[in-house]
Amino acid sequence: MTDPQVALLMLGLFIFIIMLGFPIAFTLMAMGVMFGFYAYYSPDIPWLENQVFYLFTQNTFSVMNSDILVAIPLFLFMGYMIERSNILDRLFLSLQIAFRRVPGAMAIAALVTCALFATATGIVGAVVTLMGLLAFPAMLKARYDTSIAAGVICAGGTLGILIPPSIMLIVYGATAGVSVVKLYAAALLPGFLLAGLYMVYVVARALLNPKLMPSMPDDENVMGFFEVFFLLVKAFFPLAFLIMSVLGAILFGLATPSEAAAIGAMGSVLLAVGYRSMTWNKLREAVYLTARTSAMVCYLFVGSWLFSSIFSYLGGEHLVKDFVLGLNLNTLTFLLLAQLIIFILGWPLEWSEIIIIFVPIFLPLLPLFGVDPILFGILIALNLQTSFLTPPMAMSAYYLKGVAPKHVQLVAIFKGCLPFVGMVFMAMAAIYVFPQLVFWLPELLYSR
Repeated sequence: MTDPQVALLMLGLFIFIIMLGFPIAFTLMAMGVMFGFYAYYSPDIPWLENQVFYLFTQNTFSVMNSDILVAIPLFLFMGYMIERSNILDRLFLSLQIAFRRVPGAMAIAALVTCALFATATGIVGAVVTLMGLLAFPAMLKARYDTSIAAGVICAGGTLGILIPPSIMLIVYGATAGVSVVKLYAAALLPGFLLAGLYMVYVVARALLNPKLMPSMPDDENVMGFFEVFFLLVKAFFPLAFLIMSVLGAILFGLATPSEAAAIGAMGSVLLAVGYRSMTWNKLREAVYLTARTSAMVCYLFVGSWLFSSIFSYLGGEHLVKDFVLGLNLNTLTFLLLAQLIIFILGWPLEWSEIIIIFVPIFLPLLPLFGVDPILFGILIALNLQTSFLTPPMAMSAYYLKGVAPKHVQLVAIFKGCLPFVGMVFMAMAAIYVFPQLVFWLPELLYSR
């Protein structure tokens, strides 16, 4: 068996093992050490002095010493504290009243709440679960169509993957060696485009068939302009100001992502204090969850870098490159093939595993097809929205089903998600046709 064939065996065996349910990070490390021992084996060298052990420790040190990854635990802590600040119910109520004259007002309010909350936390499961407990029953009580209400919650909860300050873009930046600041600037317009498409779809459905999303009664929640404004000041503006402050500090070069994340973490604590929801137990919970999630990401990086190093050393990278080049693809067909593979991988795997493990296989091919890694990253961020929304493995649907009333069927939730998958594909098509949607803001801000 040649070394490249061993590399392919390594990749195939890894995919088979994780499908059996083994922990991915430790599977990566175990297989990296096992196949690395084979790759570096020499009869003249004692077993314990095999180079794979040195590579393992060096990779671990490099990951733990990365300045970029410092932002991840800080943004996670910010998200977990905001999740516990009891702001969500106030935010949804204020937006619901502010949009009461818009067709599908509750659905629009839910989408905006989901988008803002998902952007602040970056944790899809938390957003969908909390909104499933708060907004979903309210929409059902208002006689909203079950599928549309479910689709709004599931789709809105995934927007934090794309809209900055996105943790996924930090992980991609560290993996691809791309500026996180430029990724954030590049993701803004596509993120707003996707959120806008979601809202246009909801308003269009409400106009075409008002029975799907009945209007609020005229005598319900009647408030004057100043009362509505005061509600927004208390619920919407503080969180929006915190997010805009963090994002603005990054985009305008006032702070690095790590420094801005530290500001956001402190701001989330002050927000919790301001809403009188700060307790020792909530702080301890947020710290524990931050440490657990950060450790998971770091272990994934350690295992992935070891695995990819051995895969490349055995010649697997060149084998993949030669195979793709042999297909005689152009830039568009290469991008479509790559996005199709990522779309399929999104069913069984989380976004973190796709970015850290499989995206590095595509990165060496980007210069050969003239693809900018920033454009590739934004397309992946859009594509990963579908992994949470596409049956049969739509995780957002399962998160919502776990907290939905018993009469709500999983099939109805899937049905509601599918139109939003179509909106994602429309946004991706728009970027293929108009790549300046990605490049315009980075060029405007950083061309000098």
